[in-house]
Amino acid sequence: MKKSYVGQKVRELENKAIETAFARSVIRQLKNNKIFKIVQEEMERIKAKKMIEEIKQYDIPRHLAIIMDGNRRYALYQGMDIREGHKIGGDKLEEVVKWCHEIGIEGLTVFAFSTDNFKRPREEVEHLMDLFEKDLNKLAEDKRTHENEVRIRVIGQIEKLPERVVEAARKAMEMTKHYKKHYFNIAIGYGGREEIVDAVRKIAQDVKEGRVKPEDINKEMISSYLYTSETPDPDLILRTSGEERISNFLLWQLAYSEFYFSDVYWPALKKTDFLEVIRSYQRRQRRYGK
Repeated sequence: MKKSYVGQKVRELENKAIETAFARSVIRQLKNNKIFKIVQEEMERIKAKKMIEEIKQYDIPRHLAIIMDGNRRYALYQGMDIREGHKIGGDKLEEVVKWCHEIGIEGLTVFAFSTDNFKRPREEVEHLMDLFEKDLNKLAEDKRTHENEVRIRVIGQIEKLPERVVEAARKAMEMTKHYKKHYFNIAIGYGGREEIVDAVRKIAQDVKEGRVKPEDINKEMISSYLYTSETPDPDLILRTSGEERISNFLLWQLAYSEFYFSDVYWPALKKTDFLEVIRSYQRRQRRYGK
């Protein structure tokens, strides 16, 4: 009796697995169909337009921070090389920057590469560094950067990056240092604890050399020694890919930030997904009476 029951359950699971695999195959074929893509994109465009109209009626977060997670898992899910996942993730960031400008977000900080990411396979790290160099040079030359007056800052332990990336970062920062309308912080070789340690060391050195008195140290002073000293703390932090943790990102700055954790992998983030993050933030602010 027990053996027969177990066998039945096994067959049910096998049938379910077959049905699921078939359904995925059908969905994948539909998504690759040109007509389906056109219809889907038009529906997405109409929905996004309506959402933007609603969003602009309420307060927009001044500073958005993003943990761009899921490039590798997206690539594996799609059956592609991990390096391609990182490239698509970079393209997605370019889209998100445009969306931020469209709805009026003043500043954006993104977690591109942590101090822990140096432990990844050498080939993957080298590929990421190539992408950073290319994208930073592109940002520096992009006319939209200058038309929108975006100040670019690369934050983190920049000295640990390859010289070619350091040079591209310096170029982007130098060419945009006078802009005040928007700001774009890119965290590369970054760790929140490392940032606080660096700040403490600088304060200790200034105390030692008589530039700072110990009794003058307060929250505002500590903030002024952080990598993000020239920008306000983030109003909203978004993390993609379904993980619900901070992963050593902006540990000091997030004290009063709102959080949004999305199940969508970063490269798959749609405009309507992004706009729903902003709407969620606005609903919270209205509920709190802010």
